[in-house]
Amino acid sequence: MIIRKQKNERMSRIVEHNGTIYFAGIVSDDKTLDIKGQTARAIQMAEERFAEAGTSKDNILRAEIFVKDIYRDFAGLNEIWDAWVSKENPPARACVEANMASTTTLVEIIFTAAK
Repeated sequence: MIIRKQKNERMSRIVEHNGTIYFAGIVSDDKTLDIKGQTARAIQMAEERFAEAGTSKDNILRAEIFVKDIYRDFAGLNEIWDAWVSKENPPARACVEANMASTTTLVEIIFTAAK
């Protein structure tokens, strides 16, 4: 069985299948923030989605992180990430530079987690 939450005609923000939860890309809803602020806000939004899906950061299997300018923003992103991520259960992670859907989006994070 597949459970889809926060869905519209284009996508579901949360999809659960066989005890694995797939989260759509999460971006800050405040694009005026710098990389640290947008990262913190995206993580806060992720925590809200984790709660709705019945999981937590301790169950993250994988994180895919996209940053607009990796040379400028990698250190700031990691400062926020390192303070938040579970030290006992860190996920597999990738971080790459990418063009974004809006010119003011600095970071997007995709999570996959166990239930």
